[in-house]
Amino acid sequence: MQPTAPPRSTQTRPTPIRPTPIRPADDGTRALLITGIWTLVAGAIAALLALTVFGGITRNGPHSNAGWLALMVALMCLPFGLMLFGLGFAKWLRNRKLRRLS
Repeated sequence: MQPTAPPRSTQTRPTPIRPTPIRPADDGTRALLITGIWTLVAGAIAALLALTVFGGITRNGPHSNAGWLALMVALMCLPFGLMLFGLGFAKWLRNRKLRRLS
């Protein structure tokens, strides 16, 4: 048996770490705000259409099928859009506070 040479080191020189520019993380704040605003706009348009173009709303409800449909869309979009916008606004305030602290 012949003696074997020790294995050569396969390690390479470490590459220097370059600082990367700091970018704010995309936590969905902008998407929540935009979605909330557009959902509120759709609900407001549906409510206005139910009140004006589709025959108005009385104590018994809208006068036409289109009025009922517009009323249902408005009653779904307005609370949901307000919730999305409120959550997005709260996240925006939090991100603003964190930026000021850092």
